[in-house]
Amino acid sequence: MTGWDVMDIVQIVGIGIISTILIILLRQSNKAEFALLVSAITGMIIFSMVIDKMRYVIETLSSLARNVNMEFTYFSTILKIIGIAYIVEFGAQISRDAGENAIASKIELGGKVIMMVLAMPIILALLDLIMKVLP
Repeated sequence: MTGWDVMDIVQIVGIGIISTILIILLRQSNKAEFALLVSAITGMIIFSMVIDKMRYVIETLSSLARNVNMEFTYFSTILKIIGIAYIVEFGAQISRDAGENAIASKIELGGKVIMMVLAMPIILALLDLIMKVLP
């Protein structure tokens, strides 16, 4: 059971469409600061709706990691990287909505660097394994 149902996605899409219409109306009436606020709040509402659903994904991946005897450190690192990717995407989109593409790019760069730093132990372990297998 995934915990998802058609109504969940209908609610998310409905909130998105209503917010988009509201944002367009606010921008047309020269209330861009309120449009940005509506965009940020909408993002947070949708994010809060799906964050609970992530429990299923984490439980499934955790079960898979146990079945293949994956070291917990690697598994938790992978989950952290996935979480960072979602948070970075959310932050960058908020910046883009505000018209700040340069800041959005910096947020993405920061996220990529942090993800690479977190991935280093996995990369090093993989390279060590390859070196052991090669003659």
